[in-house]
Amino acid sequence: MNTFLDYFFIIFHGGLVIFNLTGWAWRRTRRIHLLTIGLTVLSWFGIGIFYGWGYCPCTDWHWQVKHELGATHLPNSYVKYYVDRLTGLSWDSLLVDAVVLTLGVLAFVLSSWLNIRDHRSQR
Repeated sequence: MNTFLDYFFIIFHGGLVIFNLTGWAWRRTRRIHLLTIGLTVLSWFGIGIFYGWGYCPCTDWHWQVKHELGATHLPNSYVKYYVDRLTGLSWDSLLVDAVVLTLGVLAFVLSSWLNIRDHRSQR
């Protein structure tokens, strides 16, 4: 079951990250994008007050599964883990976190602005 969950999180969480970065670009996905990126930012800065800045429940759950599968020394960042894994390099965690934060906030701002613009144009 843990192997299935590991693959599930790879697909689901990876897809969520990609959608959070790009979902603002299409009018049909903008509302759901605003919801997902809003929940992501709320998790990073809201729940993050209690669990650490940038907290993501998907990462937490996935890392629990990976620990059950025997993984050790997992970084705090899901993106760092997979960028390291995909490139074979060990990326600086502060750099990865800065890029993730910048792109995440940019996606949130773009989504908010485009949703407001779309709402105004419909009236």
